Amino acid sequence: MIGIDPKKPIVTPVCIPNSWHEKWVKVMVGTVQTKIKYGTLHLKGGLKYLMKYNIFSINYFNKFSLFVLGYLFFTTTNYAQDMTATIKNGKFQNPIGSPVRGDNVKFSYPTFLKEKKKLKINIPNDHIIDEKIAIKSLEQNNDDYVMWIGHATFLIKLGENIIITDPIFSKNAGPLMFGSHRFVKPAIPLKKIPETNLLLLTHNHYDHLDTRTLKKYPFKKTKVITPLKLKKYFSFRGFKDINELDWYETIQVNENLKITLLPAVHWSKRTLFDTNKTLWGSFLIQYKNQKILFACDTGSGNVYREIGDKFGPIDILFINIGAYDFRPMFDKSIYHTTPEEAVEIGRDIKAKKIIGMHWGTFILSLEDPFEPPIRFKNAAESYGFQKDDLVLFKIGELKKIQDILE
Repeated sequence: MIGIDPKKPIVTPVCIPNSWHEKWVKVMVGTVQTKIKYGTLHLKGGLKYLMKYNIFSINYFNKFSLFVLGYLFFTTTNYAQDMTATIKNGKFQNPIGSPVRGDNVKFSYPTFLKEKKKLKINIPNDHIIDEKIAIKSLEQNNDDYVMWIGHATFLIKLGENIIITDPIFSKNAGPLMFGSHRFVKPAIPLKKIPETNLLLLTHNHYDHLDTRTLKKYPFKKTKVITPLKLKKYFSFRGFKDINELDWYETIQVNENLKITLLPAVHWSKRTLFDTNKTLWGSFLIQYKNQKILFACDTGSGNVYREIGDKFGPIDILFINIGAYDFRPMFDKSIYHTTPEEAVEIGRDIKAKKIIGMHWGTFILSLEDPFEPPIRFKNAAESYGFQKDDLVLFKIGELKKIQDILE
């Protein structure tokens, strides 16, 4: 397949046949292009195209028989090869130049559970702010702010906009009672959060896309922005204004607020059968003259230098600093940065300030749960930052954006 520059919009001719015989001929020669929901697809015949686009538009049996004969003798078995930069053979891909997991990397759930039991969770006294104090700080503040609810869930106020990111308020990150259980509760209960007008969802993992939270979410009129193929999780739970984006696509929320989905080095999976069937990505939040990048869970990759060149400098970067160590199974995850790699990405995108997230809430890997913030701060000078440029929150803490940027 011809290589595609992910930074450029994809422009391909679209052929929408006007009659059944045109469709039949084009399927036989194997070059059908049809504009559908997720962009322009190039299909090489196949049963999927036959079923989805043709059977229901053929009204006469003899025409249908001719079509089937053409399918049997002239078409290939390959189908749905997407011409967008993000998908190949029906699965979404990481950006070109991203690390690839080696064949020798094997995750063992029994080993993980065995090693996880050895971890000691010693929660520092200052890790959590009292719920009443957190709620009071929200009620008394009129300035733009960031508040950490826990994990990758933040409230971000920008003018009249209140944004929530990857909201998870459940006790565990997994189906039913399975999955990692949080060792600290959310900063404030879901029913007490301020009214939001924008919900940003980065990807389809249980610790980010929490359907129980979505079902109970009190503000169903909130505008939702997600990567491709995640709409159904919101529409099924009562949300109405749901917007799916491909990488480098932008939506203008209002006069002062614009959101662009940018690449991340990650993956998606919710069941045994949907690995990488939904897209993942980071959100560039542009509010007036400010640029905030809320990164998806991500590993390192060449794409961040490209993002820095095209979109930098970034005022504030939110990035994962936890869930990286999987020894003795393998050294580290290529899909979660170490604290040092997170700071390196901050340098690559020309970030002024970096907020470390995705730690101190769930046990998702095998490092000490309170090691990430220490390593994060210690990495500052190695990548050209001062320690104060790397920002850590207590759960429930509210910081004014003006103070973060000073």
